[in-house]
Amino acid sequence: MSMERFTFEGHAGDALAARLDLPDGPHLATALFAHCFTCGKDITAARRISSRLASMGIAVLRFDFTGLGHSKGEFANTTFTSNAQDLVLAAEALNARDMAPTLMIGHSLGGAAVLKAVADIASVKAVVTIGAPFDPGHVTHNFGDALDTIHTEGKAQVSLAGRPFTIGKDFLDDVAGTALTQAIEKLGKALLVMHAPRDETVGIENATNIFMAARHPKSFVTLDDADHLVTRAEDAEYAAEVIAAWGARYLDLKQPAPPPGAPEGIVRVSEADENGFLQDVNAGPKHHMIADEPEAYGGTNKGMSPYGFLAAGLGACTSMTIRMYARRKGWPLSHLSVDVTHDKVHGQDAGTSVDAKIDGFRREIRLEGALDDTQRQRLLEIADKCPVHRTLERGATVKTVLI
Repeated sequence: MSMERFTFEGHAGDALAARLDLPDGPHLATALFAHCFTCGKDITAARRISSRLASMGIAVLRFDFTGLGHSKGEFANTTFTSNAQDLVLAAEALNARDMAPTLMIGHSLGGAAVLKAVADIASVKAVVTIGAPFDPGHVTHNFGDALDTIHTEGKAQVSLAGRPFTIGKDFLDDVAGTALTQAIEKLGKALLVMHAPRDETVGIENATNIFMAARHPKSFVTLDDADHLVTRAEDAEYAAEVIAAWGARYLDLKQPAPPPGAPEGIVRVSEADENGFLQDVNAGPKHHMIADEPEAYGGTNKGMSPYGFLAAGLGACTSMTIRMYARRKGWPLSHLSVDVTHDKVHGQDAGTSVDAKIDGFRREIRLEGALDDTQRQRLLEIADKCPVHRTLERGATVKTVLI
């Protein structure tokens, strides 16, 4: 994944700071991400989701709303409606680059803003909300005793997540006068509602109301015990995986043409966590996996190790080869499985003349069905004709180039 920083003009003419996460390979679609109230474009959930989508060919634009983060302007002068306007202008900035967004993702109040803004962004096909309030006015419960001061004096300073923010009366009046029911009913886009049942900031009933107001196609996925900001890496990663899989269905992603000599396309591996070893593994835009190392080797054990993938390739190829042969012969093979283990063994112990450690794979094949001894023995011999088996035994060449 590569990244480009740029600015675009917000609703009040201020320069808004944006980050565009770009795929390393073909650009298949574009998403627009709206962060939570008083948050920023670089929160954990936004970073993880953007990284995962970029790994499957979807560019993601995330930006700081007016007066927040690196964006210019006065936050005290913004409203919920102005946030929606900023989103529309962000979409226009993308459209000017021939990258019109087809997916919109909104977190918390950003999710409500997405539901309001999407009617003015014709290119969008699918919308995702994460911990979003059904009523934008829900956010005012965070202001506590400052509400009276805001109403009487026009503005007041409140502490949100340990940081001071000035909230103006225009903001209160705007969220109080905003209802999303009609906007959700007329959404006309595929909708994914994600929410944690134990969310103490925005209750789960908000997800229920959004889901019930929407028309199909709509989906709901629980974030289990995640907190409102989806701060835990495993929760952000789960949300990213679900959005990536769900979004591919509605964005109609097309797999890019493979290069000559690679009929099955490209397998792209990119870092998912620069502090560990977690990797996103994508075979085109349709197939995604995670690779990692065991905790004993500094990883988080969230995915198979590289050697695990190698063993999986051998096992899958072995099973497919046996099945194809049995099917062609019409033999009664009802089911088969292959257990593969990998280890470093001494070459001479493995029956070779190599006086050093080499890689050793052991396959245990289970064949089920009314097979006679001759058929079972023949299928065991066929296992050795598996193309991956032959590749491992004969060796291969690896050509590496720096892009």
